[in-house]
Amino acid sequence: MRFRMTPREDSFFELFAAQAQHLEKGANHLAELLGTSPESRGSVADQLHDAEQAADEAAHSIRRRLSSVFITPFDRDDIYELSQRLDDCMDHMEEAGDLILVYGYTDVSPDLVQFVELLQRGAELTSQAIATMPRWGELHDVIVEINRVENQARKLLRRLNAALFETTTDTVTIFKHRDLFSSLESVAKGFEVVAQTIEAISVKEN
Repeated sequence: MRFRMTPREDSFFELFAAQAQHLEKGANHLAELLGTSPESRGSVADQLHDAEQAADEAAHSIRRRLSSVFITPFDRDDIYELSQRLDDCMDHMEEAGDLILVYGYTDVSPDLVQFVELLQRGAELTSQAIATMPRWGELHDVIVEINRVENQARKLLRRLNAALFETTTDTVTIFKHRDLFSSLESVAKGFEVVAQTIEAISVKEN
């Protein structure tokens, strides 16, 4: 563990927590968007957009603070990197929500519902990892669980793609489904990248 003789600016942890909490809200809105009636999706999509905007503002707050403080709780480049990776997750989530809305997506299979539930779990675990960050030695279990959830999502995605080609040969339908699946996959992968980023920071700090 590295010892510091100077005070640290620990409010970064609070800003990361806010960013992660908005990510949780976004995942919940995404699940609601998929489960609600087409005529109700507009208002849910607006809530998802609001969550993305709030998360974006939290990310900007982190970057502004980086430019105004001298002592940070961990490496400045790592702070920027983690904030960017969280922002990527939220952007992919909003993209998936937009696709559900504009494509008028109605083919909601049990596997797709389960996939989005895994995204909700990934967002919850990511928030938990952020909250645990000041206690670096306690991160191992939550990092392992995030990776396990991403592995489950990857397997489920393969099943979704296989089922798609078994049920339709229509090119447009296949394109729309694959486009949505790709965005959802990026969210799941994004959680794993966040976990890897936190783990790399933990190695430096421990």
